[in-house]
Amino acid sequence: MDGRPLYLRFSFVLTTTTMTHPEHPHHCEHCHPRGIYLISPSGAVSEPSALALAQERLAELGFKTKVDKAALLVHERFAGSDKERLAGIERSLKQKHPIVMATRGGYGLSRLLPFINWKAVADSGKIFIGQSDFTVFNLALLAQTGAHSFAGPTAIFDFGAKKMDDLTAALFVESMDEELEILSFESPDSDPVDARGVLWGGNLAMVASLVGTPYMPKIKGGILFLEDVGEHPFRIERMLTQLWHAGILARQKAIVLGRFSEYRLAAHDNGFDLPSVVRWLRETVKVPVVTGLPYGHVKVKATLPVGKKVGIATEDGMAHLVLEEHF
Repeated sequence: MDGRPLYLRFSFVLTTTTMTHPEHPHHCEHCHPRGIYLISPSGAVSEPSALALAQERLAELGFKTKVDKAALLVHERFAGSDKERLAGIERSLKQKHPIVMATRGGYGLSRLLPFINWKAVADSGKIFIGQSDFTVFNLALLAQTGAHSFAGPTAIFDFGAKKMDDLTAALFVESMDEELEILSFESPDSDPVDARGVLWGGNLAMVASLVGTPYMPKIKGGILFLEDVGEHPFRIERMLTQLWHAGILARQKAIVLGRFSEYRLAAHDNGFDLPSVVRWLRETVKVPVVTGLPYGHVKVKATLPVGKKVGIATEDGMAHLVLEEHF
């Protein structure tokens, strides 16, 4: 085996810091049209016009789309009743489009986990993608069947936003076309690491909610990535503590931190902030911590294969997530 750092064994590197785009990157003359089926397994869609805009943007990227007939239903805070949202997932397995994307996150998928036929989901061969509340779908599928799916953009937040982020869109297309080999990002305070393992994780609150359930993957020697939104640093630390006490963090080869956004500090925090949490994590768990992953409830986000074996390496203020290896 080549003794060089893992990321240097490959000739193609795509970096989120240096990648450039044409003026109109969404016009793709050589793309093969692919299909995306849009479902709402969690929160209700409050702005149908944003979903329509997402469809337009995805069409410009070369994807045909179809919206599930229940995607715009509203029941309390949910996109329809539990039964209606479950039926939407079941329909997604039988329709023709290869990609199934969540319209949005929110809350509601946890209520459905015992009633989803996970073998049928895996056997469908569909590519499932979403984030936030969709984390429990990603992880339950992995735990129940070993099948991988994707953590990445959702229709409304990313493609239906007032301004679509070109890098997020490009990374999504590259990932769906299986052309994204290495994701490199700035990570000036990361620990040294050069390892391989199963990539898994997602929204921290949702990961923590699965502890002690049959929907938590039993990953040893994995690469755990985490993000969250609107959670004060002490709550982030409390959830990390739960994963630590459960023995989950110590079993990983690396913990990769994405964006923890939209939280407010209080005067009595007295300097306690996210860096304090990261310092505690390093000192307590003794597992390499990598920061700066472009993923979370933010505009720029990568599309990440949950359940796939990947590599992670850091050097000179950069981190490199190796998604496709070629020997």
